[in-house]
Amino acid sequence: MTLSVARGDILAIVGPDGAGKTTLLRIICGVLAPDSGEVDLLGVDMIRDPEAGKARLGYMPQRFSLYSDLTGRENLRFYADLYDVPPDELLARSRAMLDDFRLESFVDIPSGSLSGGMKQKLALACTLVHEPELLVLDEPTAGVDPVSRRQFWRLLYGLNSRGVSIVVSTPYMDEAQHATHVALMHRGRLIAFDTPSRLKAIVASRVVEIGGASPAAVRRALRTVPIVQSLEVFGGVFHALVPDATQAFPVLRAALEAEGVAGASLRAVEPLLEDAFIWLLVRETASASS
Repeated sequence: MTLSVARGDILAIVGPDGAGKTTLLRIICGVLAPDSGEVDLLGVDMIRDPEAGKARLGYMPQRFSLYSDLTGRENLRFYADLYDVPPDELLARSRAMLDDFRLESFVDIPSGSLSGGMKQKLALACTLVHEPELLVLDEPTAGVDPVSRRQFWRLLYGLNSRGVSIVVSTPYMDEAQHATHVALMHRGRLIAFDTPSRLKAIVASRVVEIGGASPAAVRRALRTVPIVQSLEVFGGVFHALVPDATQAFPVLRAALEAEGVAGASLRAVEPLLEDAFIWLLVRETASASS
């Protein structure tokens, strides 16, 4: 399967821990060589000449990689020196980024003293100091509080609106939902690549929402029903993946009543991106075992 990112796109790479997201990002950046295939980055062959492409991208690893004993300003200067950014350009760029990222009040204290959200903003600023055309981010909001996550994504949307293409890995489906394209990974393989809307269309008319009953009772009643391909909790309700939602209603109601579950509500709902991912994993597992 070919993975492509057009200029101006935001590509979200989604998958569980160990799926291969970080490895894929390192291959894209020319840090690792793939076992097979090709990597073309902005017209540069990243396998044959990775150094030619590295100056045109910004890579932010999953772990905080700045020097903790340096201040934010000193880290910015260090990364600017790595990319030969002239001092006058660094001054203008750092002022703009510190203002956009609301870091001015924190830029002269050691980076290791910053909160998780502030560390990620500073790391992003350092990644952008040489004005890359492509931004590659490895789970930038993992472990960050929800408010900081939203702020960080607002920064990404602002960068994208100014023409920066973005490739970001994330464990959060709500973040992937707002990307232009999504790549789903499982056990080192790319199992789907499309827009969020088209991925969700794969499981249209297959999702039944079950609410109004004890979660334990619902799970006990439906876990062995043959037509239920998966049963997952979303908030206070279950999503059951079935071959056809409408035809599944009487089967599901009978199974619930047989276990004494009364008053449960059943309705066909629009699938979430999580539903599409789960269904694709079910299909992948079935294909592997056949």
